[in-house]
Amino acid sequence: MAQSERIARLKEQVAALPTTPGVYRFFNSSGEVIYVGKAKNLRRRVSSYFVERADHSAKVRVMVSRIERLEHIDTATEQD
Repeated sequence: MAQSERIARLKEQVAALPTTPGVYRFFNSSGEVIYVGKAKNLRRRVSSYFVERADHSAKVRVMVSRIERLEHIDTATEQD
C-alpha cells in the first residue's frame, strides 16, 4: 500500500474517533504496539500526529511513518 493511501486510511479512522477521553495504541506492520497514549479528547490528540508540523520531532515523524493500524479504548476520564 502506498504511503499516501495508508495515511488517508488512518486519517479516516481518526475522523471517526470520539471526542471523549481515552487511550490509543499505534501498531506497526508486524502487529506490534509501537506507542500507547492517553488523551482528554481522542480525536484531537490522535489527529495531531497526522498534521505536517515543523515542531514534530524526528522520533514522532518516524513513528508516524510506521503506523499501520490504531485502536482506542474509551474511558470516563483521562486518568482512567
